[in-house]
Order: sequence, then C-alpha cells, then structure tokens
Amino acid sequence: MQVLVTGAAGFIGYHVAQRLLQDGMQVYGIDNLNPYYAVELKKARLAQLEPDPNFQFQCLDLSDRNGMAALFENHSFDGVIHLAAQAGVRYSLKNPHAYVDSNLVGFMHVLEGCRYSQIPHLVYASSSSVYGANKKVPFSVEDNVDHPVSLYAATKKANELMAHSYSHLYQLPITGLRFFTVYGPWGRPDMAYFKFVDAIANGKPIDVYNFGEMQRDFTYIDDVVEGIIRVLHRPPNKDTTTPPYQLYNIGNHQPVTLLHFIEVIETEMGTTAEKNFLPMQPGDVPATYADVDALMKDVGFQPKTPIEEGIHLFVTWYRDYYQS
Repeated sequence: MQVLVTGAAGFIGYHVAQRLLQDGMQVYGIDNLNPYYAVELKKARLAQLEPDPNFQFQCLDLSDRNGMAALFENHSFDGVIHLAAQAGVRYSLKNPHAYVDSNLVGFMHVLEGCRYSQIPHLVYASSSSVYGANKKVPFSVEDNVDHPVSLYAATKKANELMAHSYSHLYQLPITGLRFFTVYGPWGRPDMAYFKFVDAIANGKPIDVYNFGEMQRDFTYIDDVVEGIIRVLHRPPNKDTTTPPYQLYNIGNHQPVTLLHFIEVIETEMGTTAEKNFLPMQPGDVPATYADVDALMKDVGFQPKTPIEEGIHLFVTWYRDYYQS
C-alpha cells in the first residue's frame, strides 16, 4: 500500500509517515519546507525518515498547480493523508495570503488530484479552530461552526465544505479530522507548550494570555497518529453513506486549564517560570473541548495520554534535541 502524506516534514506529518513505515507501507511525502518556523527542524524530521527504503520525498508546494497535477499523474496512491497547511492563528493576522495559497488553493489541487486519480480514501486535517467562540461544550461535529474568529479557522471550515462537495459530486470517500491542540516530541516551535519549555530552559519569562483564564484539550501526538491510521483504514462506505464523507474530532476529551498546564511544565523542568500575564490575543478562543464519541464508536479509539506523561516525553526530546 502506497500512501501520499502531504506535509511530511511537518510535526504531525512526520509522525504519521513514521508510523506508516513501521506498519510496512510505502510512503510518498511532499512538503514545501517553508520558513514559517525553523527549516532545520523540518529537515531533521526528514532525516529520520529518509533512511527507510519505503520512503520517498519531493519538495513541492501545494499551490503549484502543474506540479500537483504531475504528482498524481505519475504515481498511483492507495490513500492520501493531507496534513500540509499554513498553520497558526496569530500568523494569519500578519500574512493572510499564505493561508489562501496553501489552505484554499493548495487544498483544491489535492481534491482535484484525488478526483482524477479516484483515490480510495482521502483523509485531511481540519482544526478545532473551526468552533470559534462556541459556548456549548464539549464541541461536537454536529455543532454550528459558521462563525470563525480567525482567517485560519475560516480556511479550515472552507476545506470541510470543499471536501464535502467533492465527495458528493464525485463519490470520493473523504474523512476530515478536527485536531485539538496536538503536542509532543518534534513539535512546532510556534506552539505555546514549546515556547514555554524553550523560555524556561533559557531563563526567560513566558507570556500567559487571557491572564491564564484559558482551557485547552491537549492531545498527545501518538494518540492523534493512532486515530489517523485507524480512520485511514476505514473509509466511508459508498454503498451506505451518501455522500461518502465523514468528520471526526480528535481530542483528549479532558480540557486542562492553562495555569495547570504551566505547572506541569514547571514540575518537569524543575523550576518556576516568570510569567507575563497578558490579555487575550485577537483570533484566539478561551476554551476547547472535544466530543469524541463518534470516533470511539466508529474506529474503537479515543486519545487518552495524560498531560503529565506527554509533557515528560516532550521535555525529554527537547533536552536531547537542543542538548540543554
């Protein structure tokens, strides 16, 4: 089985590719290696994958229409896991065009490739950001998500609509996954947990937004990967689902307050952080909390790694990687 993984040099993409290779599959990875965060970290992830003979990599931008068309024309994929995107809520305030190019134009190219190649199953990344400032918790895929509070969230909601229409028009089996604050080794340096650990390790203060009055459904990377792999092997049935489209939350179903999360990091680091308490940033939301009943019912799995275990594993990796 050959699987295309977009964003293979990214945090989640790297871990998914690694798991597929461990399961004996062939992985074709693409990534544009953009400088949104340290390219060296992306290359280091790739260096972990490239020794495997079942892994192939191509540096390719999703917005390259001809390049994406050639990718699907020249290869036969048994499944596509689409994880590449311009990430980050706050960065969308600074560089909105990057989100249009990658998350809208790029996703269109993925859909077109899957359409013309009749890919048996497309699994793509959405985000808990689509829930915006919804008050009802836990967040359910049945909830209305028509009021995003960031451009990033709006592009992810647009992805869900685009995917649904392609599934309906062309009977393409497609599954969307709304990720909830994924963290762990090899993570993204722009994420809060990474910034906290990095600042504490270097004796710097940390910025705590909304004066610490926030909650997040932190989800450990291994749990997310397990969910993705199980979903990949369970495409919506064309005969029973019209259109063959499905949408799931992948979250820990155990929201943690930001201040407790920082306490766990402080305990693991063996020091207390100096905190700068600041107001809420534009585009951010006070809480996320995933309803994962559908995921558990359909694929028999829900994330469960405790925050203490996940942070221990991340800090261990961080210290090893940065030799700190």
